[in-house]
Amino acid sequence: MREITLMVRVTVYLFCVALTAPAQSTAERWWQHVQFLADDKLEGRNTGSPGHRLAAQYAADQFQQIGLQPGAKGGWFQTVPFETRQIDESASSLSLIAGGVETKLTLGKEAYFGLRANLAPAVRAPLVFAGYGLHVPELDYDDLRGLDLKGKIAVILSGAPRGWPGPLSAHVQAADVRWAALRKAGAIGVVTIPKVLTTPWVRSSAARLQPQMSARMNGLDEERGQQIQVTFNPEHAAMLFTGTGHTLPDLLKLSEGQSPLPHFPLNKELAATASVKKGQLDSQNIIGLLPGKRKEYVVVSAHIDHTGKMQTFAGDGIFNGAMDNASGVAAAIEVARLLKSAGPLERGVLFVLVTGEEKGLQGSRYFAKLPTVPRKRIIADCNMDMFMPIHELKALTLLGIDESTLGDKAREVAAQFNLPVIPDPIPEQRRFTRSDQYSFIREGIPALAFKFGYTKGSPEEQLQTEWLKTRYHAVSDDLGQPINKEGAARFTEYLAALVKKTANDKAKPAWKPDSFFRRFAR
Repeated sequence: MREITLMVRVTVYLFCVALTAPAQSTAERWWQHVQFLADDKLEGRNTGSPGHRLAAQYAADQFQQIGLQPGAKGGWFQTVPFETRQIDESASSLSLIAGGVETKLTLGKEAYFGLRANLAPAVRAPLVFAGYGLHVPELDYDDLRGLDLKGKIAVILSGAPRGWPGPLSAHVQAADVRWAALRKAGAIGVVTIPKVLTTPWVRSSAARLQPQMSARMNGLDEERGQQIQVTFNPEHAAMLFTGTGHTLPDLLKLSEGQSPLPHFPLNKELAATASVKKGQLDSQNIIGLLPGKRKEYVVVSAHIDHTGKMQTFAGDGIFNGAMDNASGVAAAIEVARLLKSAGPLERGVLFVLVTGEEKGLQGSRYFAKLPTVPRKRIIADCNMDMFMPIHELKALTLLGIDESTLGDKAREVAAQFNLPVIPDPIPEQRRFTRSDQYSFIREGIPALAFKFGYTKGSPEEQLQTEWLKTRYHAVSDDLGQPINKEGAARFTEYLAALVKKTANDKAKPAWKPDSFFRRFAR
């Protein structure tokens, strides 16, 4: 009954929008979308939740009002089936065993289970420090060379040596790529020590109690064979290295350079019991089509899910996700409106609002592998995830700009808007491979991701840095934070111009000859 009542409210809301839309500016309409999507009523739009379904219906209704066509088989929604896994910590445990002495770990405080893989109910195995756990033939680098990992658990430090080419470094650090090398070396599991916590431990560990999800389809079981998956709190990880002749501070200091890390047995075992409740649910990708004269397509993508509601937090516990990523969905809707009013395009545009990004890019991986149009006819993806309109739009940072000719087009259009393009100021955070554009890249499709740019030492840098510390994946990413609506509108107009240029140009975007990602081209 509650969900039906909310659907009635959505219908009334959309009716009011329809009545007032002609008098509204792009900034006002963009903000109106954000207000709806980040409202408490949607309870954080967790994948498969009633709030997510309300958001999906809202976006589909907006696409319909604008005049798009349904882009999925039979309608606006591509159903994505998920397997769910949720830990029961009351029946689970983690312990370190050294010299016959068992030290029990406190789940959530010192470590927690990851559930991207199907965990074994019980595991006891030796621990081996494997550096970064990377195997990179392109650089003749191998943390696993000569290391006995058969039947053992690899303990790794997140990250990679400094100085590596950014795209290659980002790719090899992807969880499934790293695990493929560890599995081949014989490892049965991974303990990861985060080198840098972009989200404070109290927030990142709280998410462990929520259901984790994997899209059900052939080819997406990339972490198969992983019997145990643990993240260790760096504040407590020193206990892993006692008695080895190595210390965590020494290893962290060594990781600041370009040298490989040492590899050695930890002379300890990890004993684990994991009680996992499994289930299934469906969620939705929302797909709208603006047809073109040719049956080729530019994709505009953004994830519509967020992390939901957690009772472990004070207040209402709702993670509204205004910047992450109601902002991107709102921009996609307004790009659709601008392009619809611009007249016929040579190529079509697919507006793909994906689910399950917060669960590991699941919805975009599903769409990229099972697109609703022939994959070979998708020529580019422009993705928005936290493009960060929290200050004036003075510059752009375009992730992936040097990898394909799509980046050249983006730079040309930025010049027309008098927007300088600034290199990624935080390449160590691997943002180009951490959101939905990467699902398209791995299918050979040139892609870009978009951010408000800033220069080192600027007030804008201070704002964005502070936002990541205090609002990223926090209940404070809500409608009460400072938001620059005019900057968001100007960005939306820029993106519409870029998509229009890409759709109308004779030449399709192509990977540059020296791009690392060219290897994925089909």
